[in-house]
Amino acid sequence: MIAFALHGGAGAKQGRDYSVEIANMRDIAEFARASLETGARAFDVVTEAVRQLEDSGLYVAGKGASPNMAGNYELDASLMNGADQTCGAVTALQGFANPVLVARAVMEHTPHVMLAGEGAALFAHEQGFDPIADEAEYFTRAGRFESNHPPGTLAHGTVGAVCLDRHGQLAAATSTAGVFGKLAGRVGDTPLIGAGTWADGQTAISCTGQGEYFIRVNASAQLAFRHRGGQGLAEAADATLQQIVDMGGEGGLIALNAQGQVITPFRSQGMKRAWFSGDGDIHSEAF
Repeated sequence: MIAFALHGGAGAKQGRDYSVEIANMRDIAEFARASLETGARAFDVVTEAVRQLEDSGLYVAGKGASPNMAGNYELDASLMNGADQTCGAVTALQGFANPVLVARAVMEHTPHVMLAGEGAALFAHEQGFDPIADEAEYFTRAGRFESNHPPGTLAHGTVGAVCLDRHGQLAAATSTAGVFGKLAGRVGDTPLIGAGTWADGQTAISCTGQGEYFIRVNASAQLAFRHRGGQGLAEAADATLQQIVDMGGEGGLIALNAQGQVITPFRSQGMKRAWFSGDGDIHSEAF
C-alpha cells in the first residue's frame, strides 16, 4: 500500500479560479506516485514534494512568500520521519529559498530539532545553501490574492505533504511564510512539531490555517494520539478541528494512516489539496 496527500493552504477563497494550482498539485502527486512505485521512502517524497510547492511561487510558502510588517521575508518549515520520529525545523529564516531543505539539514547534521532567525540563516549558509540574490525579484507574493480577510484577522496560507511508502513508513512536511501582516519574529504552528506537523508509526499529519489556534490545541499531535487511542482518523480530525473552530479559528489538515486511509478535512472557505491511496485516482480540489 502507498498513499500520499499534499495541500497548498486552507486560505482558498470562493470565486477564485485555482486551476493553475490544481494542475500543479496534480503534477506533484503524479511525481510522488511514480517515486513511491519505484520504492522511494516517504521521508524523501514529502521533502521533495514540499520543495516543489515552495519553488512554484503559487502558494504562501517559499517563492510565494509575502513580507512581514517590517518588510522582511521570514520562512518556516518542519518535517518528521515516522519511522523513528526524527524531525527538523526552522523558523523566521531569512535569505534562503527552501526552508524545508534547511529544516531537513537541521535534523540530519545537528543534535537539535529547530533553529531560528539569524542562527538558522547562518546554519543554511554553512551548509552550502545558495542565498537569494534579489528578494524583490524572487518572491511572487502569491498570497496577495487570498489576504482579503477582515482587518484584525489572521489571513493565512501554508503547504504540506504526508506520505505512506511501500515499506510501511510514514512522513510529513510543512512549509509557510506565515500569516499576512505578521509581526517580525512571529512563529506559527508550521515549524512546531506536534502543532503543525507530526508523523509516527501510525499517522502522518500536516496542518494549515490560523496557526495560533493550532498551537493552542497542539493539533497534529492531538490528532495522532486520538487515533492511536482508538478513534477513527476522520473522527479524530473532526474533534481536533472543532476545538479550533470553537475558539474562533479556521483551517484544515491532511492526514493518512498506516492502512493507507487519507483524509483532507477543512473548516474554512476552501483548501487546495491533492491525494491518492493505493492505485486509486489522483484527486485534486480547492473547495
